[in-house]
Amino acid sequence: MSSVIYGDSRLDGDQLSVRSRKAAAALRSHGIERSDPVALLLRNGLTFIEASAALQHLGCYVVPINWHAAKTEIEHVLRDAGVKALIVQDDLLTQDLRGLLPSTPVFSVDRVSDTGSGARAASWTPQPGTIDWRELVDAQEPIATEPGAAAESLFYTSGTTGLPKGVRRAVPSPAQAAAVAEMRHTITQIDRTSRVLLTAPMYHAAPNMYAMRAAREAELLILPTRFDAHEFLALIERHRITHLYAVSTIFTRLLALPAADRAQFDLSSLRSILHAGSPCPVSVKTAMIDWLGPVLIEYYGSTEHGPLTFVTAPEWIERPGTVGRPIDGVTLAILGDDGEVLSTGATGEVYGANRNYPDFTYNNNAAARAALDQHSLIATGDVGYLDAEGYLFLCDRKRDLVISGGVNIYPVEIENAAMGHGALADCAVFGIPDAEFGESLALLAELQPGSDVGTDDLRAYLTDHLPRFKLPKLIEIRSALPRDDSGKIRKRVLREPYWADHTTRI
Repeated sequence: MSSVIYGDSRLDGDQLSVRSRKAAAALRSHGIERSDPVALLLRNGLTFIEASAALQHLGCYVVPINWHAAKTEIEHVLRDAGVKALIVQDDLLTQDLRGLLPSTPVFSVDRVSDTGSGARAASWTPQPGTIDWRELVDAQEPIATEPGAAAESLFYTSGTTGLPKGVRRAVPSPAQAAAVAEMRHTITQIDRTSRVLLTAPMYHAAPNMYAMRAAREAELLILPTRFDAHEFLALIERHRITHLYAVSTIFTRLLALPAADRAQFDLSSLRSILHAGSPCPVSVKTAMIDWLGPVLIEYYGSTEHGPLTFVTAPEWIERPGTVGRPIDGVTLAILGDDGEVLSTGATGEVYGANRNYPDFTYNNNAAARAALDQHSLIATGDVGYLDAEGYLFLCDRKRDLVISGGVNIYPVEIENAAMGHGALADCAVFGIPDAEFGESLALLAELQPGSDVGTDDLRAYLTDHLPRFKLPKLIEIRSALPRDDSGKIRKRVLREPYWADHTTRI
């Protein structure tokens, strides 16, 4: 395994290998067996890597939980997954959660010792009825590695349309496991010479896949305790980082630094920057490639589908905005509202299937899974089109579609146009009630630090770049836009106040 650094704490590869197998022994000593679901309510850190690797040794289902989620969502995941154990940082363990698992082993992690700030707090003791994770692991003899034991993670969707749904994937066959490993190597480009930096939360599927591949295959994995743009670039220079995973919000914050500040850092070691999980505005990705060269790669997929498409920087430069062509083993199609396959260039919902991935079901909700199927493909919820060469272009999320005066408008087009204005750090476009047209467009913008651009300036800019019927009726400047921990703007939070007095949301 690779060496892992978190804050001022470090585990060398041999140490991590031993620790993960000792942790597997610790779990087994409390009755955890193959295929059991075990929840991780943990921030990024050494314990997250150690525990995930241990559960893979045992062939268990790893259930990462978003610790930023609402209390009701966390409780729902624990109940719905039927977890056989919980590994949790002590400050995240409430009495309500403890009461929810009266007969389930709860392993408590001292946050102080897990955040890279030094040794365990002298006064720390685990909560009553919980088990000291570190003390238990330290006392074990490591189990032998069990080839082929690794099961799948049981990830829960973000819950934007209700309570989170658990994506339970079948354990892959040996042939599928080999195909998935090869696909992940193509996507991440991580090998034994890679030195990897990752800031995204590992409770999300994409960064989790990236981090665990790095922990197994790379030379070094660095997990910063927080994101700071200057420190991020300093880490790349200091550790000669070759590979990193980032979301578009990270790119925007890096580009917001003055060019003179960015030029202070030697970033020549970078070979691959993978981004996924949320769309990256064309202007932002172009600026990143102009700055760092053709090292950006991107894949598109979902928790349900796994990766579907992949694109390199040279391909993207020729077709700005694409998320790539289907990966080997993937079939894509664009379907209309009538469920029929659309022709090249026509816009509709994206459907896909990856024959190298084992099938999945929604935990305890087979009906929701069945509702996704059309033509032996699975709905993504995204709207897009395929060009003549098979490259996929996304227009929007299907549920973000705005229908104004009977005309379909995809907010991402307006967002991409607005981001071409250099003063914006980010923006969100969505539908608001309109007495005449049913819905009209609102644009809420977050400016780059130091910018004094006003709403009239933005409106004038958009008037030059969009047809009149796509111009936002409402434009506002906000000091900050609400985000989840993956960096995605929480449009539902922005949209809700405008619809609060309406019986419908469309």
